[in-house]
Amino acid sequence: MTRLRIALAQINPTVGDLQGNLAKILDYYDRAEAAQCHIVAFPELCITGYPPEDLVLKPRFVSDNKDVLAAIAARTGNCVAVVGFVESDRDLYNAAAVCAGGEIKGTYRKRLLPNYGVFDEARYFTPGDESDQLELYVIGGVKVGVSICEDIWSPVGPLAAQAAGGAELNININGSPYHRGKVESRESMLSTRAADASCALVYVNQVCGQDELVFDGASMAFDADGNLLARAAQFEEELLITDIDIAPVFRKRLLDPRGRVTDTLLPTVFISDETVAQLHESPVRIAPLLDPVAEMYQALVLGTRDYVHKNKFTDVVIGLSGGIDSSIVACVAVDALGADHVHGVSMPSRYSSDGSKTDAKALADNLGIDYRTVAIEPAFSAYLEMLAPSFADREPDLTEENLQSRVRGTTLMALSNKFGWMVLTTGNKSEMAVGYFTIYGDSVGGYAVIKDVFKTSVYDLCRYVNQRAGHELIPEDVITKPPSAELRPDQRDDQSLPPYEVLDPILEMYIEEDRIATEIIDAGHDEAMVRRITRLVDTNEYKRRQCPPGVRVSIKAFGKDRRLPITTTYRG
Repeated sequence: MTRLRIALAQINPTVGDLQGNLAKILDYYDRAEAAQCHIVAFPELCITGYPPEDLVLKPRFVSDNKDVLAAIAARTGNCVAVVGFVESDRDLYNAAAVCAGGEIKGTYRKRLLPNYGVFDEARYFTPGDESDQLELYVIGGVKVGVSICEDIWSPVGPLAAQAAGGAELNININGSPYHRGKVESRESMLSTRAADASCALVYVNQVCGQDELVFDGASMAFDADGNLLARAAQFEEELLITDIDIAPVFRKRLLDPRGRVTDTLLPTVFISDETVAQLHESPVRIAPLLDPVAEMYQALVLGTRDYVHKNKFTDVVIGLSGGIDSSIVACVAVDALGADHVHGVSMPSRYSSDGSKTDAKALADNLGIDYRTVAIEPAFSAYLEMLAPSFADREPDLTEENLQSRVRGTTLMALSNKFGWMVLTTGNKSEMAVGYFTIYGDSVGGYAVIKDVFKTSVYDLCRYVNQRAGHELIPEDVITKPPSAELRPDQRDDQSLPPYEVLDPILEMYIEEDRIATEIIDAGHDEAMVRRITRLVDTNEYKRRQCPPGVRVSIKAFGKDRRLPITTTYRG
């Protein structure tokens, strides 16, 4: 039996920051080498950041990324580094370089390119194929194969071929984005792959926010029986070091009921046949998984922090209405950026209740954030006076309601321009879906923190925040009072929409499961309600296209995930 010490460098790279990513990679490499690791694995395309999208269409960018790889390889010693980069010859490849002893020992080209959901890899890359010979690397006397992200998801993918060709360990490097429930399905799949191939498996994932996407880390290691050996934390940078005992698996493979392996052995690249002297057993670390609500909250925090900071902002401003949506956005912002960098603005109108104003103030006090009141009545009145000649023969309606929201949006953008604060919008997925927001009003801003969170889940998040704090960080009145936009006297959301407990399941089936109206009706939902709601979703596509990006936490979010035509007559 041979023991290998593996480091999984669960890092937070920044797309396009080649020099910053280089510095981070070298720092983690030095830490792994100091810990006497045989191998340190970095995430997919960690040099460029993932996903680099159309940056890879710039020849200079690709050339610069290769220069960074050369610098990394030159720094390597006995510890082998597996590093994700963009490789080029006639085409572009999503590749991994195996570096040791000051040089690149070999490269692997990703074979299975995802082109669904948020992925567009076939737009940029050519898949590796049989002409790109699979190689194994002898490291510490163990035959090691390399694969990249999607390669591991197929039961007949490269891992199976590498194991059949003699691999005893596979290193899978990833940029695997988060959505609800992803970590459990990912872990189950990886365990199955390792057991089916009778091959130990290590999986390293990046941890970062990139525009809409959040990458949750949770890097893992499995033995050849599929047993979980180690797991890094979710949503945190970490160098996870684990020792893996590699035992001969020929007996298990020969007794496999699916039949003997008849493939010929793959060619090998010899790197090292020596174990590290006086290797002491490393402590076992299997980080606990977060519960679903805490997991979603941490995804929102990481996504918000990285979007704000990586776009060179330090502070954010939020319109605090005293409602549940702005309250949870403020809590996320404080956890992401610190209370000193969050600014809350109450913008009462003639219709704002006293309770909403006091609830907003109480929340700001509880969070310890800067808080100010900018009443919108003067501007609203001026608009009404200005438009009175044009509106003379018309009764007040939605137009006057939306004017208030647009005054608030203009106010927040004025503060943003004056002080350099990013505006965080506060609309949730339920509202985004049916168009229950004002375009150029409450949708104005730089980042939409909860745009992929249904209203019912917003309540769950608020209760989680208070439970975690051990007191009413968010005032209980905010959670229990009927939701309202307060744009007319005694307005409530349920005057325009069905209760969210009824609305959200319909939206989930229509948006995330791609069911058509008749299928939702057949599932037991009221026909008139389903027809109305699905029509609202369809006709408000144009509004959503003009909204800022926000954190993706579901299996299908508005934006990169869901790309439906604005102009269409199909209603299902």
